[in-house]
Amino acid sequence: MIWRSWDLNLKVRLFGELITHTFFWMYFPFMAIYFSDTFGKDVAGLLLMVPPLLGMLSNLFGGYLADRVGRRFTMLLSLCTSTVMFALFAFSPSPWIDYIAFIGIGIAGALYWPASSAMVADLTTEEDRRIVFATFYTAMNIGVVAGPVLGSVFFVHYRPQLLMFCTIVELLFAITVFFLIKETLPEHVRQEKAKERFSLIQQFKSYAIIFRDKAFALYIGAGILIAIGFMQLDIYMALYVKEHVMQQPLFSWGNWTYSIGGTSAFGWLMALNGFLVVLFTLPVTRWFENWSDRNSLVISSILFGVGLFLMAFTTNIWLLFGCMAILTFGELMRTPVAQSFISKYSPEDARGQYMGASSLQFSIGRFIAPLTIGLSQWLAPVGVFGVILGLTLVSAYLYIILFRMIGASEGS
Repeated sequence: MIWRSWDLNLKVRLFGELITHTFFWMYFPFMAIYFSDTFGKDVAGLLLMVPPLLGMLSNLFGGYLADRVGRRFTMLLSLCTSTVMFALFAFSPSPWIDYIAFIGIGIAGALYWPASSAMVADLTTEEDRRIVFATFYTAMNIGVVAGPVLGSVFFVHYRPQLLMFCTIVELLFAITVFFLIKETLPEHVRQEKAKERFSLIQQFKSYAIIFRDKAFALYIGAGILIAIGFMQLDIYMALYVKEHVMQQPLFSWGNWTYSIGGTSAFGWLMALNGFLVVLFTLPVTRWFENWSDRNSLVISSILFGVGLFLMAFTTNIWLLFGCMAILTFGELMRTPVAQSFISKYSPEDARGQYMGASSLQFSIGRFIAPLTIGLSQWLAPVGVFGVILGLTLVSAYLYIILFRMIGASEGS
């Protein structure tokens, strides 16, 4: 499916999400460091567990809204909320207001993604979804290339100005969605949902039915474990690099040397992750398009865990780049497959809710992930990274069980 043949909804959102993510990655990777420096590690670890907890509820509510009132309305609600929260963050007089704004931005993002993913699924065929999701993932990660490097300067020295630009970008994207994006929720689904009386109790009952699906629940469990590992890029890995990777040469030319260390080294590592994602998401998706979902998810979990674990044994920036390449390859194998799997697995009239429920793996993973900050007070880096590796290996095993279960169900 070539880009020129895409629906206008997809084209507009692809460009808008590319821009918003560029600014997002200029501030988000540094929040764990910022709150750790401001409140201390123990308090920061606890504080960082709250936004994902609220994000879980927002994911579920976002999926419910996407299926009941529409994808477009839900995305607009999210973008308007994030615009207000970024403005609050920009003009914040205290770190606690910063924290409240950070929570609000997280809630807004959690509302957005179930509707966004459901809209992609609405507008694509099953055979095209992996490539379309991979293209969106590539666009979102273009910001990861430059964002952390720029953020290591702008977030530290020009944070209010950076956050004001984020406010303006979110507002412009909301206006664009309002005027150019059309609703994609199937009309017959909308009419059926309109007959139902809105009820929070009914909402949670519908999710309870979803989670009684044992295969889907196992998928969520495996996803939570790998998400805990993935979130360490912005949490424990950020602290590890800041505390252990000392200033060292990155490039030398004659008498000229460019050195990095600490926060700047972390920015470069995240930039490499984004650069590799941008360059190789589509090629890797095409290379492995004939692989089964099972093999892709299992191998990706193993590679991601191994890449992180190897970081414990070096503080050399070039060896850390190598570790980042390994874990990024695992990330590239996983993401389009995971999104496509849910699109295939979910029924049309509950697609938004399944997308919202699927997003819980990241919300719950993000909720648990900050515990590694406290764990680092008691364990050496090899111990913390070892725990993370163990979680990703268990995730791989759960995926094996999941596809055995699905195969047995299809064969019966």
